[in-house]
Amino acid sequence: MLGVIASQSGNPIQAIELISKAIETNPHNASAYASRGNLLLGLKRYPQAIDSYDKAVSIKPDYAEMYFNRGIALYQCQQYLAAIASYDKAIAYAPGVAESYTNRGLALNDSKQHQAAIDSYDRAIALKPDSADTFYNRGLALKDLKHYQAAIVSFNRTYALSPDYEFLGGTRLDTKMKICDWHGVSDDLEALSTKIQSGAKASEPFIVLACTTSRQLQLKAAQIWVNHKAPANQSLDCIPIRPKGRKIRLGYFSSDFRNHAVAHLVAELFEMHDKNSFELIAFSYGRDANDAMRQRISAAFDQFIVVGNQSDRDVALLSRSKKIDIAIDLNGFTCDNRAGIFALKAAPLQVSYMGYPGTSGASYMDYLVADKILIPEDSRQYFSEKIVYLPNSYQVNDRKRAISDKRFTREELGLPDDGFVFCCFNNNHKITPETFDGWMRILGQVEGSVLWLLEDNPWVAPNLRKEAARRGINPDRLVFAPRMPPPEHLARHRQADLFVDTLPYNAHTTASDALWAGLPVLTCMGEAFASRVAASLLNAIELPELVTSTPTAFESRAIELATQPKTMAAIKLKLEQNRLSTALFDSRLFCRHLEVAYQQMYSTYHAGLNPDHIFVTQ
Repeated sequence: MLGVIASQSGNPIQAIELISKAIETNPHNASAYASRGNLLLGLKRYPQAIDSYDKAVSIKPDYAEMYFNRGIALYQCQQYLAAIASYDKAIAYAPGVAESYTNRGLALNDSKQHQAAIDSYDRAIALKPDSADTFYNRGLALKDLKHYQAAIVSFNRTYALSPDYEFLGGTRLDTKMKICDWHGVSDDLEALSTKIQSGAKASEPFIVLACTTSRQLQLKAAQIWVNHKAPANQSLDCIPIRPKGRKIRLGYFSSDFRNHAVAHLVAELFEMHDKNSFELIAFSYGRDANDAMRQRISAAFDQFIVVGNQSDRDVALLSRSKKIDIAIDLNGFTCDNRAGIFALKAAPLQVSYMGYPGTSGASYMDYLVADKILIPEDSRQYFSEKIVYLPNSYQVNDRKRAISDKRFTREELGLPDDGFVFCCFNNNHKITPETFDGWMRILGQVEGSVLWLLEDNPWVAPNLRKEAARRGINPDRLVFAPRMPPPEHLARHRQADLFVDTLPYNAHTTASDALWAGLPVLTCMGEAFASRVAASLLNAIELPELVTSTPTAFESRAIELATQPKTMAAIKLKLEQNRLSTALFDSRLFCRHLEVAYQQMYSTYHAGLNPDHIFVTQ
């Protein structure tokens, strides 16, 4: 009882001590173990909480509430399968509790069992049809399965139940953008911007990159998310300064060490690192994969460690035990990120690179790798990190990327035999109404031209053809390309004439794809990092004439290139000559520059100085 009183008085540590004394006196009291487990859960001491819950249910095997709470603790430790089993027990002993089905759905979805998660959410809704939590998480599972329209219906139900539900606005807007459903998008974006400015939990930061070119709004969204989801966590001791080693230990952290866009860029970097000066350790927490890319990447590391089933705390401790000097986060706020690892400080120096084209907004990320195009001096105020300025482009590329020998015909790709082919293989959610307006004006000025786009889901083509008709363009002038294996995808670029970019979220990997395949890319440069990547790539390949700075100039240049064959031919010839003779695809040069940056970070740290901007010269 003294423990209960201490807990109610706001003294959980004292309460745990008192309840532990009670347990020593009577080790067969399930309620005491349960109470101690709940206190430990509240303190986020999850492994200890699990141990107490295990004791409770060993004494009282039908203790449904403890199986439920045990599931929460296991879920927080990323032990999703064990959490599912615990929720199953809770349901077996108390089948009428909707929250058990909802929480089981969360664990099922995070273990990539999306349909089973939806089934569990449906059971929860049958018991409790007014749960905004359940409808929201059901929408996320549907979105993961690319059942976008059904997901929107679920998000709309969440909105009806709770209009200010955390991060709902951005998630629903992003889902609509994935199918190019632009009904009410302007109002949605305005409401989202207003909420972010007010400090509300309105959107995940990655979604905001495709909505606005405002650097200030992107920083604000990142800070809100980090403070809520992954704030700086000082529960681990400070990392002591170790003597300088013969090699700098680099820890690369990612969920994407597999057939993924990021992996296709960075694979050769790992192979080219100077193994006499650097030791490379990979921490992989993505989905299980044994594809050719995973095999290639894992072979490039001194150690390749799969940590997907370990908690953030355990991964951070593992990184520390490996004496990682510099931890490089290749995810940022993209899918399956593990920001909590870095919140605990996995290494003395922590760097954001490649995966996320913006600021983390986090005090614990020391550096962000960029270049002078991406982050001009007047933009630094919108970044929480110190900037590493590489001399050419920030983006590494892999010169081993295979382009299939297959020679596609225009006919088999659904393209006309003659006529100019504009192309954009960016993800569909990057296509804004304003970008599409510009594309349609271009088609209106270039007779016989078509626009070739990626078709990532069955709703995109009908929606965009409908939008084209509204703008007075024959819907048949839009041609859609399904996804195909990377070598064949690169080969089909040869049948396009000009890649036309999106704004505010540029082509990134897709721009490199096009340039590597010999297809010129025309871009419009905005203010924010994500709006300037294509410009960075084009400058590194010495094609600045394909960079514009206003939508009007972008459209005029596209029309000029499409209607002046000699000008277009000269651009293609220049790209062919520059492709392997300039910096963009010089992987070895890039690796050397990045290693110089790592060495400067390391030297600054060992000199007892705070991180500062780094400028790597040629």
